[in-house]
Amino acid sequence: MSAEALAPGGPDCFCRDCLADLDIAARRCSACGSPRLVRHAALPALTLAHIDCDAFYATVEKRDNPAIADRPVIIGGGKRGVVSAACYIARTYGVRSAMPMFKALALCPQAAVVRPDMAKYVRVGREVRHAMQALTPLVEPLSIDEAFLDLAGTERVHGMIPAKVLARFAQQVERDIGITVSVGLSCNKFLAKIASDLDKPRGFAALDQDEACAMLADRPVGFIFGVGPATAERLSQRGFRKIGDLQRADQIELMKQFGAEGQRLWRLARGIDDRKVVPDRGAKTISNETTFDTDIRDFATLEKILWRLSEKVSSRLKSGDLAGSTVTLKLKTADFRQRTRSQTIHAPTQLAAKIFAISREMLAKEIDGTAFRLIGTGVSALQPGSQAGDTDMIDARSAHAERAIDDLRKKFGDAAVIRGIAYEGPDKPRQ
Repeated sequence: MSAEALAPGGPDCFCRDCLADLDIAARRCSACGSPRLVRHAALPALTLAHIDCDAFYATVEKRDNPAIADRPVIIGGGKRGVVSAACYIARTYGVRSAMPMFKALALCPQAAVVRPDMAKYVRVGREVRHAMQALTPLVEPLSIDEAFLDLAGTERVHGMIPAKVLARFAQQVERDIGITVSVGLSCNKFLAKIASDLDKPRGFAALDQDEACAMLADRPVGFIFGVGPATAERLSQRGFRKIGDLQRADQIELMKQFGAEGQRLWRLARGIDDRKVVPDRGAKTISNETTFDTDIRDFATLEKILWRLSEKVSSRLKSGDLAGSTVTLKLKTADFRQRTRSQTIHAPTQLAAKIFAISREMLAKEIDGTAFRLIGTGVSALQPGSQAGDTDMIDARSAHAERAIDDLRKKFGDAAVIRGIAYEGPDKPRQ
């Protein structure tokens, strides 16, 4: 079916820089000379997109510090910590997210190492999100830096096909926010997500379902979302190592072997995905953690660190206008065993004092002489910040005090106000 039949008058090739319509065989834009073209025979009919910010944390840091713009950048910290993110230059040296910092620095010793600033990343993420919502109300966030968008029916509003709207959006984000994004455009979520990874960074790729089978056939089954190592091993034991093996399988037979999961795999192997874009999906958990340079078993020291983490979580909740009613403490022992403890409270909160108090209570029960290498705290069961339970008198006072401190820090910097427990003076925090 021709592009004109799918959407009369819609272009099947255009320039990403000046948006001029071009012949599908063009190699450069005849209007501005740019080689950055988008071409696909079904382009006018594709309306579902996945947008992914490129190396988000690192790109934000490079934007804010031109001195490191051309250097490899690793977001993380501490010799025993892990890499939170790495720019594309650092990735060419083999640096990857979740890699131990000592290994990353061995691979790329010249890298600039930047401590993560989650409150800043949340603010920038919200700017990008607001720009997405100006395109369509159907925006489904997947994380701080990526989302699905459904632009079906928006052509009249924007005066152009969704592909052009997305190209213009990428330009605006780069110009106004100072970071870059990659766009994947297709007919469903699964293929849009695949497309956004095809041309990074500053990429734009279109993928139609007619191409899906051939493109997916040689990929390992683990390429399908939701197929982890254990499931991949189960599939491999039954002869399904590549997606092409699933494509050749009978749907009924797959359902007999794997139940509903078998049907899901059969459909996705063919690029079939009926999931809708759900606009009210948001972050499930706001958390912060740190890995120590040396193991710690002392409650007073852990308590002080826990307070700083609670403040960071609170800052991110406030920046995102969120509150949560489940507080979770995370600990990792010297031998890498993980302990997770959670407590649900009556009303949601975004206050550092309350997050800390609940986390501290759970921490006290875990102090048994064990040495810990990591501690973290987080808040889940998130709701709009207006639902925060600041109504009783004690919480109302805490809320007022915290917001006054927040205002001072915004004006004079984080060091302008230091709460007693976080003070690095000679006196130890209370037991």
